[in-house]
Amino acid sequence: MQQPFDIIVANTHYAVFPEGDDTYTIYKGGKEYMQIQKDEESHWLKLDDETALPLFEPNEEVDLIGKEILDYKEEEEEDEDDLLDDEEAY
Repeated sequence: MQQPFDIIVANTHYAVFPEGDDTYTIYKGGKEYMQIQKDEESHWLKLDDETALPLFEPNEEVDLIGKEILDYKEEEEEDEDDLLDDEEAY
């Protein structure tokens, strides 16, 4: 499983903890803030705090956090590919 990582959205720092199945727990200011889940490539859903069921109402902050998560994951995959290429050179 992927390790926790940090992102910044609109000058706000978030800590992201992957939970599996495209679900993430988001911390803001050192406290659990929300859980989100990927719905489509550019659309993410906030999960209800009590039931953990997806809320299908649009949420710009959730979508921006999701975009940063995808960007981070793509960056991490590129780094792993570079590492593999470097090892093959030896």
